[in-house]
Amino acid sequence: MTGNWLYFYKLPSHLINAMLKIILIDDEPKSITSLKWELTNFSEELEIVDTFTNPKNAITFLKKNKIDCVFLDIEMPQMDGFQFLEFFPDRTFSVVFTTAYDQYAINAIKEKALDYLLKPIDSDDLECTIEKIKHQKTNLDFSASIENSLLSLSKSKEAASKKIAISVDGKLLFFKPEEIIYCESDGNYCHIFLENDEKLFVTKKLKEIESLLPQNNFYRVHHSFVVNLDKVREYLKADSYLVLNNHKKIPVSRNKKNSFLDKI
Repeated sequence: MTGNWLYFYKLPSHLINAMLKIILIDDEPKSITSLKWELTNFSEELEIVDTFTNPKNAITFLKKNKIDCVFLDIEMPQMDGFQFLEFFPDRTFSVVFTTAYDQYAINAIKEKALDYLLKPIDSDDLECTIEKIKHQKTNLDFSASIENSLLSLSKSKEAASKKIAISVDGKLLFFKPEEIIYCESDGNYCHIFLENDEKLFVTKKLKEIESLLPQNNFYRVHHSFVVNLDKVREYLKADSYLVLNNHKKIPVSRNKKNSFLDKI
């Protein structure tokens, strides 16, 4: 029975029927108004967090906020929908393309879009799309809950002396702390740099990753950086930055300077 515990895992009640957070991106204000009206009146489980006529503003927003789904127009003057997605190679949100043209369907499939809606959007098609978004969110929430449970197990005293578990691309990777050189914040996400020159993109905040690392070996020298103290090669007092074994220069915050030197 112990080995099969995952099969009986139940999704926490607060994740069931959770509000779907959505943003709309379209260079035509009328299209946004129309789609917003349809979505708002179609389901009470949808929250349109924001709308954008400029995709560049949407990129900035998504770098700082977690969203369940993006309704994305394809043909826009600043950049098209496919160029927009190039900014999110490891995206954590679903994509629904909205367009007046049908010739982009194959490219949409290649981009792993959740759906492809032709304007004017049919109500029945929109209903099916919303169900797809709900289904995907439920699956992701379920996976995240199991993942968090596994991460908690990895932080137990027994596991802490060996390896730590970090979620990357839907799977758990196990590392010895000494394999990690440093971690760098990227808004709601972060990057982990390993000794083998591998760089991992993690969909968790730096603070969450920091909590997994042994405090005696790792230290947050700057709001954007956590470093492995065993990998520090030198520290330049005048410029207030340190150099790691891989020659990476990391800034040290003024208010962290004395505590960093004490740790070293």
